[in-house]
Amino acid sequence: MSGFDNFNTDFYQSSYSVDDQSQAGYGYSNTENPYNKPYGQYDYSQPMAYSSPGVMQPQQPYTGQIFQPTQTYTPSPSQSMYSSSFDDEPPLLEELGINFDHIWQKTLTVLHPMKAADGSIMNETDLAGPMVFCLAFGATLLLSGKIQFGYVYGISAIGCLGMYCLLNLMSMTGVSFGCVASVLGYCLLPMILLSSFGVVFSLQGMMGIILTAAIIGWCSFSASKIFISALAMDGQQLLVAYPCALLYGVFALISVF
Repeated sequence: MSGFDNFNTDFYQSSYSVDDQSQAGYGYSNTENPYNKPYGQYDYSQPMAYSSPGVMQPQQPYTGQIFQPTQTYTPSPSQSMYSSSFDDEPPLLEELGINFDHIWQKTLTVLHPMKAADGSIMNETDLAGPMVFCLAFGATLLLSGKIQFGYVYGISAIGCLGMYCLLNLMSMTGVSFGCVASVLGYCLLPMILLSSFGVVFSLQGMMGIILTAAIIGWCSFSASKIFISALAMDGQQLLVAYPCALLYGVFALISVF
């Protein structure tokens, strides 16, 4: 046992003492540490000098009014430009080329053959009215028991192509395909009256032949009048009216037979 005691006392000799903990330790100096004071002796009136860089600083108090937030967003110049451009845009019907006033004026020009045509209006590419008139013509034929929608649109396309080539050869200024299709489609309106009359009465008698010839002359005269006013083709109305009469004669044959 005496050997074990000597080993226990000689194992590790150090000058460390428990009493030295209050003096200094772990690299701290002997200056007075305010945190080591017992309860009741610490001066809480002194401000803390330590501040961590990671701690967030307190925000400024809100100075605005409740339910009335301050305006902090200002639109950029590009956004302001876009918003103003939307207000200046034309209506959708005008962008699509649909003008009901011009459609009505063109319809009156066709219904009144002796009325002078406005070349500035007739030179527009307006296909809304012609599509409606072609559909109405096919519908009146359908009421007579004739399903001829394919013939109506097919003959219209071939006739517009032929008149487009012919007018470009005859006129000095030239014409677009849309303008030719628009004029020929509007001048189809009297043919709708003929097909509507054929729903009630027969067109294969003498009265039907006279009425059909009058409708063909009406359509061709209106179309030629519009073409010469829009293309400045003075003195060539009869030359333009002849191919128009051939085209509308085909539609008349569909209506009669």
